Amino acid sequence: MDKDSFRAAMRQVAGAVTVVTTRSLDGEPRGVTATAICSLTADPPSVIACINRETWVGQIAPESGKFCVNVLARVQQPVAETFAGRSALAGAERFQVGEWQDAETGAPVLDGSIASFDCDLEQAVDFATHVILIGRVRKTVSGNPDAEPLVYVGGAFTTTHAAA
Repeated sequence: MDKDSFRAAMRQVAGAVTVVTTRSLDGEPRGVTATAICSLTADPPSVIACINRETWVGQIAPESGKFCVNVLARVQQPVAETFAGRSALAGAERFQVGEWQDAETGAPVLDGSIASFDCDLEQAVDFATHVILIGRVRKTVSGNPDAEPLVYVGGAFTTTHAAA
């Protein structure tokens, strides 16, 4: 199996756009746009985030033991673009885009997101180029239920429309 064929096929799988955030041991915030996120269990509430180990989040979250999954609304596409590295901003500068607060764990949480899952890291599993973060959800924040979700499919950001 060649990776280009795999990537092309995976681009056709729609995914909710999230920004996964953490804070380094010295307090610096970091984040990355990600679509490889899912719920794991309801009891205890837990999520999985698959993050490239080369990113700041992939390096820092296993050390800090904390991360937050912020599910973005369509109007937050500039946040997704910024944390995907599509702007000149880097590191903590990226948090200039969007309104951010500290979650209970200290990880940055995005105001106005559809939902946020503030997590204590239960386990980090290395696999190939990525680290799988398994988080026990400490707190869930639900945003506007009428907001259009931001979705990534076909190599582009888009949204879904509710059936009438």
